[in-house]
Amino acid sequence: VLNILSPENCDIEILDNGRTINDFIDNKIQELGSKPFYVANLDDMVKKHLRWLTALPRVKPFYALKCNSSPAVLRTMIALGTGFDCASKGEIQLALSLGVAPDKIIYAHTTKARSHIKYARTHGVNMMTFDSEDELVKISFCHPTARLVLRIAVDDTCSVIRLSSKFGARLGTVDKLLGRARELDLDVIGVSFHVGSGCTESSAFKQAIADARHVFDIANKLGFQMTLLDIGGGFPGRNDFKVSEVINGALDEYFPSDSEVEIIAEPGRYYVESSFTLAANVIAKRVILDDTEHSEIVENSRDRTMMYYLNDGLYGSLSPIAVKSSEQKYQSIIWGPTCDSTDKLSDDYWLPELHVGDWLLIDNSGAYTILPSRLRPHRKYLNPPKQHGREPDAISETVFYVWTLHCAVLPFP
Repeated sequence: VLNILSPENCDIEILDNGRTINDFIDNKIQELGSKPFYVANLDDMVKKHLRWLTALPRVKPFYALKCNSSPAVLRTMIALGTGFDCASKGEIQLALSLGVAPDKIIYAHTTKARSHIKYARTHGVNMMTFDSEDELVKISFCHPTARLVLRIAVDDTCSVIRLSSKFGARLGTVDKLLGRARELDLDVIGVSFHVGSGCTESSAFKQAIADARHVFDIANKLGFQMTLLDIGGGFPGRNDFKVSEVINGALDEYFPSDSEVEIIAEPGRYYVESSFTLAANVIAKRVILDDTEHSEIVENSRDRTMMYYLNDGLYGSLSPIAVKSSEQKYQSIIWGPTCDSTDKLSDDYWLPELHVGDWLLIDNSGAYTILPSRLRPHRKYLNPPKQHGREPDAISETVFYVWTLHCAVLPFP
């Protein structure tokens, strides 16, 4: 991995001699003043990949490029040997420009522009999804030799972001769609589904795999040689990967290893969410007091509400987050830096009291750039260098990539 992530390709700092990411962040705060920035721990992605190979040995990951397309992230995934889930012409162009082979790309979007389908055909990207008759007709004109994957709608009621209301064919329409594909002389090679982003119920995967088996049986009766099952995304980005037990059991039941069906998935959040930490600066503060109370009696009261303004927000890199702390906490309102009143992260955070110039370290902020889930006060530098009158940056565009040597990096199988 480090050979591909060479200095001329990516600017990476190796943390050795006991240095931690927090040490690195402290140094960058001194260098940059109050400008927000990301720190990406690339070896966390490597460890996630090794865990994937152990937990889901039959499932080949096709990284969801839309989740985080940072150059070092993509080069790391290439070095790990994953495929790529691309949802647009631009994503296909990016993957190809980095040397990804066309046969390691699935064009995973069921509503594609004709020009984008033609682009895929011209560049040898043949595997793509569909979920409607109109899409089949479109593909028959623009890419008649495509290897098609039928996306089905599945139960996603336990997911943070539900997708089946927009994408996926209902099971009752499958036989008609496959019949139309046969009439158009198109090659349907498999089935895909997506249980939704941030799925919280592992049983959703079992039912979806069972539904896919039903579609395989229908396709086989119509003469299709189905060889691919794409179990989509929705995998958690933390270390808890218990969903693998459910998936493996369902695969063994419905698609045993001797079935000669290739199994792929489209993880995104799983690989990158915990790899990124966002550092944002508290640029202003207000204490909100009840009109009926006197300020002197609430000086040390939990009844005070704190209002903080950060130099990053909903129009930048943040979304609702939570914090755990042993210090006394106050109800806190967190604002982004823009003039829009909707740029409020939440009015129900409970945080220790912060001061202007303090930093908030937002962990697990690598997926889709707006999904941090843990906020940590960071007070080492209470008076960072001034910005000399400049407006604070509304979005963090600075990413520092680090490779920590205090963890064990195992050889790839």
